[in-house]
Amino acid sequence: MAVEKRPHLGDATRGRILYGGDYNPEQWPEETWPEDVRLMRAAGVNSVTLGVFSWAKLEPRPGERDFGWLDRLMDLMHDNGIGVVLATPTSSPPPWMGHLHPDTLPVTEDGRTEYWGGRQHFSHSSATYRRYAAAITEDLAARYGGHPALTMWHINNEYCTYDWSDEAAARFRTWLQDRYGSLDALNSAWGTAFWSQGYGDWAEVHTPRNAHYMKNPSQVLDFKRFTSDMLLECYLAERDIVRLATPHTPVTSNFMPLWVGQDAWRWAEEEDVVSVDLYPDPRDPLGAQQGALVQDMTRSQARGPWMLMEQAAGPVNWRGVNHPKPHGLNRLWSLQAVARGADAVCYFQWRQSRQGAEKFHSGMVSHAGEEGRTYQEIKRLGAELAAISGQVTGRHTAHDVAVLHDWHAWWAGAQDGRLSNQVDYPDVLKAWHRALWEAHLTTDFAHPEHDLTAYKVVVVPQLYALTDAAIDNLLAYVRQGGTLVSGFLTGVADEDDRVRPGGMDTRLRELFGIRTLHEWWPLDAGEYADCDTFRGTLWSEEIDKTEDAAAEASYKGGELDGLPAVLRRGRAWYLSTLPEPGALRELLAGIATGAGARPVLDGLPDQVEAVRRGDLLFLLHHGREPVTVPVPGTHHDLLTGTAVTDRLTLDRYGVAVLRT
Repeated sequence: MAVEKRPHLGDATRGRILYGGDYNPEQWPEETWPEDVRLMRAAGVNSVTLGVFSWAKLEPRPGERDFGWLDRLMDLMHDNGIGVVLATPTSSPPPWMGHLHPDTLPVTEDGRTEYWGGRQHFSHSSATYRRYAAAITEDLAARYGGHPALTMWHINNEYCTYDWSDEAAARFRTWLQDRYGSLDALNSAWGTAFWSQGYGDWAEVHTPRNAHYMKNPSQVLDFKRFTSDMLLECYLAERDIVRLATPHTPVTSNFMPLWVGQDAWRWAEEEDVVSVDLYPDPRDPLGAQQGALVQDMTRSQARGPWMLMEQAAGPVNWRGVNHPKPHGLNRLWSLQAVARGADAVCYFQWRQSRQGAEKFHSGMVSHAGEEGRTYQEIKRLGAELAAISGQVTGRHTAHDVAVLHDWHAWWAGAQDGRLSNQVDYPDVLKAWHRALWEAHLTTDFAHPEHDLTAYKVVVVPQLYALTDAAIDNLLAYVRQGGTLVSGFLTGVADEDDRVRPGGMDTRLRELFGIRTLHEWWPLDAGEYADCDTFRGTLWSEEIDKTEDAAAEASYKGGELDGLPAVLRRGRAWYLSTLPEPGALRELLAGIATGAGARPVLDGLPDQVEAVRRGDLLFLLHHGREPVTVPVPGTHHDLLTGTAVTDRLTLDRYGVAVLRT
């Protein structure tokens, strides 16, 4: 049987890095459009996203269509060699929809209706909303599916809506019936024998609204799964409409970075192009590491090149204090994304708005206009991306180290009744990725049930809930010669949030050499667990080891004096605490070296990142003072066109792209 060939990002890029961003010309007089095009061409912009928030303009009254302005824009873009990522406008329904159809509005967990006036004000479960969304999508696909400017479809925008309404509750019951089949199975999965919660009729089951005390954690877990699935249904309905009309045009929808509400592993399988929005804080000393984490995760979801759909050219408008990007930082972070697999570098938005909630969010053209620093930096970056496009697009590099991540484990662990609210899953994940990033080890991300055999080292920062299939996969990986390093609170529960016997799955305890896990000892904020070679943070555990396991570090003093803090049995390591950043970096770097995983370059200065993509070596300097980087051999820097032999100097926020 022939396998259907799906479109991909390369069908849109055509050998060049896509460069541009969201263009919202409906906010401006039409006389502005030719000036926009002139500035776009001067800056090397070759792609714009149109229509993301245009539903009220496209459908001013129910069933009416106003496409004339969009016709002219599509033609204008094509005439100037600029491709269009055409969005379905369904993330922000027009006011008339909520006014005429209150059932389309989402309801909060305490029963309040969320009204229009912002965005994302739709109920993912509303049949009325879905009907209108399908109709506008069908008409867009019919009208523009054959337009030569169209390069990609962008469905909705940053799916993030929760809904506790009655209509959502009805869909939730149907979803649960499909998942469990019977009330007996539901009651077992939810552990409803606790607190007299047993359900005798499906009509009794509701979304987990406000409760007098703690909600049933398994019910909340399933509600999070349900929400991700309902949003995915909305995406798939629109995707299938445009795919039917244009089967060779790739389709995407933009993720928010490490957002809790979507199982992005599952979503990525349904996208032709995986894209993400990325907004690190320019004042955050670990902003580059946050970017690297999101980029590594997105590349892994895409299993190859991906799209940076949104970033800020300058300040955002939603932090307490919104700092601009210092000179050169936008260029540095954009090229960091390319180094880590991006074949598209785009922004929200093209021209900074003069009105509305985001008028202080930067644009590629700021309020300062053409002479402003922001636009001048955008022009320089556009020229550099054009210079390296042919050398980089489509290339993908596999890595030796994988970080395991799973949304279901995150959801299960983030319950109200957990042992410590100081343990925040994203923070633990970032701490482990930071240690590897500072050790100059580029990582992939993987789901715990993925094939892991290609990796020399697999790290598990924390996976509270694991399926039997995931556990079997980890055991098989170690049996086949892989090195596994796990953090605390891993394998505690099954997929129904049922605690495993012994407080950790028996197979995992045997793998790591844990005879008995007596007690968990969470640490207060600012409290440390002293060990013989480092200090632990957040957590500690009272464990006994088996005779064939080695205590690589032990607790020193206190209740746990002499007990293992870091345990190793063969190629399986277990950390019962979170070492301070430097100690975690040294530990993971040593384990990686022992397993044969090494940095791209040795002897790198602090704050210099080295990433290989295909046959190109990217050097990215995240500091403000010039540094000299050893690069043995002779290379050609694609950004400067000069030869580099043995070493080069990077200035503040400097970047080099070397071909040997």
